[in-house]
Amino acid sequence: QVQLVESGGGLVQPGSSLKLSCSASGFVIDSIETYRVGWFRQAPGKQREGVSCTSASDGNKYYANSVTGRFTVSRDNARNIVYLHMNNLKPEDTAVYYCAINHGIFCSPRAADYKAWGQGPQVTVSA
Repeated sequence: QVQLVESGGGLVQPGSSLKLSCSASGFVIDSIETYRVGWFRQAPGKQREGVSCTSASDGNKYYANSVTGRFTVSRDNARNIVYLHMNNLKPEDTAVYYCAINHGIFCSPRAADYKAWGQGPQVTVSA
């Protein structure tokens, strides 16, 4: 069973940067290279939001309008790690962030398209 472990959350000031890491393990015969990976976030009282995703080939990526130009998703398939680079963070980026994976060729910002989820580190942006 594939497991995801996230790291990199924390408390930062507006305008700062953070890098979230999503490390995958438990693969039997394949690797994260064959999975699409999504990043989601959920703020208190709000629904889970698809923030970014990358297709299995890494050739197709998605960014929510609210993070376009500030967040970048990248993957290191050799190490089974996917990153979410977050720049120019704003207070409205405060949320619990989750990574998720599933087999599939194309990127998808829909939570229902993912099966395995990380534990969700807290990201807090506050002055």
